Amino acid sequence: MANSAQVEKKKGVKAGAQKLGSYLSSMVMPNIGAFIAWGVMTALFIGDGWLPNERLSTMVTPTLTYLLPLLIAYTGGQMVYGQRGAVVGAISAMGVIMGTDIPMFIGAMIMGPLGGWCIKKFDDVFKEKVRAGFEMLVNNFSAGLIGFGLAILAFYGIGPVVEMISHLLSKGVEVIVGANLLPLANVFIEPGKVLFLNNAINHGILTPLGTEQAATSGKSILFLLEANPGPGLGILLAFTFFGKGSAKSSAPGAIIIQFLGGIHEIYFPYIMMKPALFLAAICGGVSGTFMFQLLGAGLKAASSPGSIFAILLMTPKGLSNYVAVLSGVIVGAVVSFIVASIILRMDNSQDDTFDQSKEMVQQQKAESKGQVITTSTTSFNDIDKIIFACDAGMGSSAMGASILRDKVKKAGIDLPVSNSAINDLQNDPKALVVTQEELQERAKRKSPSSEFVAVENFMNSPKYDEIVQHLLAEDVEPAPVATPATSVTPQATVTDDYSKVTHIIFACDAGMGSSAMGASILRKLVKNNGLTIPVTNSAIGNLQDEADALIVSQKELTTRATQKTPSAIHVSVDNFLTAPEYDEVVATLKEAKKV
Repeated sequence: MANSAQVEKKKGVKAGAQKLGSYLSSMVMPNIGAFIAWGVMTALFIGDGWLPNERLSTMVTPTLTYLLPLLIAYTGGQMVYGQRGAVVGAISAMGVIMGTDIPMFIGAMIMGPLGGWCIKKFDDVFKEKVRAGFEMLVNNFSAGLIGFGLAILAFYGIGPVVEMISHLLSKGVEVIVGANLLPLANVFIEPGKVLFLNNAINHGILTPLGTEQAATSGKSILFLLEANPGPGLGILLAFTFFGKGSAKSSAPGAIIIQFLGGIHEIYFPYIMMKPALFLAAICGGVSGTFMFQLLGAGLKAASSPGSIFAILLMTPKGLSNYVAVLSGVIVGAVVSFIVASIILRMDNSQDDTFDQSKEMVQQQKAESKGQVITTSTTSFNDIDKIIFACDAGMGSSAMGASILRDKVKKAGIDLPVSNSAINDLQNDPKALVVTQEELQERAKRKSPSSEFVAVENFMNSPKYDEIVQHLLAEDVEPAPVATPATSVTPQATVTDDYSKVTHIIFACDAGMGSSAMGASILRKLVKNNGLTIPVTNSAIGNLQDEADALIVSQKELTTRATQKTPSAIHVSVDNFLTAPEYDEVVATLKEAKKV
């Protein structure tokens, strides 16, 4: 019992860290383009840049001081309460920006969500009390006055505190660098990446601190700590030469995606396949950072994604800078390759467990958030587009869209598959939105009428095949069955009151596959018989005890479904795809509802 409690506590701590990190990085990631623009301006137009220009260089400081913090605050407020939250968040952030003498990224991360939360609470209390005709007046003045008040609070109260904290953090980084201890940070960074804290570490912590450092010294090594593609490259090379089965055959393609494309998530399953490879990643990260620090490497701005091309683009002018950056990447790759190669060659029991390791990565990530990998009761009727949505609308979501687009095309389905930033989603009831588990709630708030499927990893989710099955199922015609002689459904008792049924749920272990196809068959029967009862599918674990539900399950699962929702009416079938009970269910419902 004690061990179980400790495990749950660890999961809770990790889930909390991931949630906080994801929230912080979600304010930065959509605005990475602005950070890159500032980095390019700095690299080109300052006095020692590639194309020095005194007039154009005047954009550098205002962009850093005002534009970047305001964008962060605007995004944070929008995450909490849409456009009104974004506006109040940006107004509030002006207080910390003008009340301090440093770039106020941390302050913006505080004031943006705080402004959104305050205006949301105001609307919750007063929106029903505003008289007709005064809505616009109240909305505008409430946003302006709340933003004004928060800006004053930030100017005198929050700004100085955040400035003090920022100075302490900066001094801490300086002490670590001065003591040559910065490479030890990778002892935590490399495992954190594989535990899906990569965006939280890079964009939630290192990018704000690195930007402040780059503003004073022209570059920052902090931009290289998480983004270094060397350790991942070394591990994938080791699998290319010494791996087995599908892991060996897939590693060369993964190298292109990871090293050139900058999608580091692609190598996480390889490490989970052999947990000893955490040591290879740590050794590669530590040695790479040691070289960065030894040679004085640094980038002008954040490199996102962590592609070697993006890293070189953000490298300051000068041969020595390029040599320093490339040396750290190469050393990190070589060291991780050597360590990983030794581990793989010494493991005589190695078998082809790559597919299982991908599932382990997915489950481990979901469990760390206290989530269960499930699919919502999704109906794909009338879907005319599929959209992959993530923070930035690029990177891994673009890769996922490409993978599913190929599967959809091969299945003969004429449906566009694209990728988008969550903030750019439109509320489209005919769109199927594919997003990662931790982003699904944000996407649902942006497009509540859309259908959703949540995945753990955009690049290798088994749910893609299930989506294709769903889409194909919409074209399945139910097999003709004889008209029932009675209106009582098998496995249902005569006391079952079908008049109270408001929805039908097909329940199975995963909530996809054959249950989705069965739901599609019965849905068409229901519609053809003039009934307006929704028919969906769900995992048994997601069922709620509803007295107005009709649950259809396979015989071996009916007991579990009944235990989960004892108040519902239950129908047991042998096969979801060819069940004669469907016509009997429809006939009973028609009789009960007098259709």
